[in-house]
Amino acid sequence: MKFMIGLSVAMALGATCVISALAADPKPDAVVKTKSIAARVFLDDKIKADAALAADCLAEGRKWLDKNAAEAAAARKEDPQFFKDGGWDFERKYAIRSVVADRYVNLLRNDYMDTHGAHPNSDVNTILWDKTERKRISIRPFFTETADGGPTMKAMVKAVIVSLKAEKKKRDTSETATDEWFKSVEPSLLKIGAVTLAPSTEAGKSSGLTFHYPPYAVGPYAEGEYVAFVPWDALKPYLTAEGTRIFGGARPKGDAEEPQ
Repeated sequence: MKFMIGLSVAMALGATCVISALAADPKPDAVVKTKSIAARVFLDDKIKADAALAADCLAEGRKWLDKNAAEAAAARKEDPQFFKDGGWDFERKYAIRSVVADRYVNLLRNDYMDTHGAHPNSDVNTILWDKTERKRISIRPFFTETADGGPTMKAMVKAVIVSLKAEKKKRDTSETATDEWFKSVEPSLLKIGAVTLAPSTEAGKSSGLTFHYPPYAVGPYAEGEYVAFVPWDALKPYLTAEGTRIFGGARPKGDAEEPQ
């Protein structure tokens, strides 16, 4: 009798855990599901608290869903046998990384893509949102010049490569810290890498820039993603008045240790 009561209690607890786990699963903010693809877009709660930012991300996310759904349908039509084990699986997540000066909101946009290749692929990109202007911007306003091949961009590239080499040494992958792997890191805002304003130990400030690289960008697929950090004082000679205002402090220890 005691055994049966114990078993019933255990089963009830197990059922409760399952229900709790299911309840905790976030609900996608946009979905496309067909025979060819299952794709989802998620916005974190902090993004959804800002109506303009949420609308901007969701509009972009839905375009991404529609584009990939069309490509999956075309691929299925061309070779149905390739989809015998199911459709493609895609997922995009938008998350806030930092907020600087209560104005500049930095987002990470992470994509997962499984098209039944040798392995799934992933990508990372970034968004800088100006709360005051209610639009996306670049980091240009923080620097006196950002011309391709100019002094600011050359200084950034130099600092990025120093950071990447240090990270590869820490991971014991120094053999891929070569010019060949770094050739895609060019002195151009459009080619240097996806950038965010890093958080700081000083409230409301940014400690510098973090550059985010997906697998294959600066190392073999097996090495995964890389994040390069450039401290703000390395770029101090190139800052505008607004750049001087928003940068300060040091990078929090946890930010360097945890995945971005």
